[in-house]
Amino acid sequence: MNLALWIAAGLLAAVALTAGSTKTFVPKEKLAAANGGGWTDDASVGFVKTLGVLELLAAVGLILPAVLDIAPVLVAVTAACWVLLMVGAIITHLRHDEARFVVLNLAYLALAAFVAWGRLGPEPFTG
Repeated sequence: MNLALWIAAGLLAAVALTAGSTKTFVPKEKLAAANGGGWTDDASVGFVKTLGVLELLAAVGLILPAVLDIAPVLVAVTAACWVLLMVGAIITHLRHDEARFVVLNLAYLALAAFVAWGRLGPEPFTG
């Protein structure tokens, strides 16, 4: 179980790092032109960059607290926050008729829920 939770957290961290880097450092116009980026037309540059920074923080929060053994409960908290972020992403992609991205966000949501549940319940980090 511990290994499965580490793998799930690692996958989510990789997704968060990739998405966060893109939203933070790629111009909004270029994001809007990319497949699945139509939602950025309805968002300000500041909002898109803020989402990117939050995703970069999520990448850190899914791994570093446990690795450094400093407040490892933050892994579960970060995963729970990722669930909320994915709910927003699902709603946004539904509004833009981007069904395949909804399915992808549901998969990320399920992984994050698994990490949150696992680290708060059956397999918490213990000092």
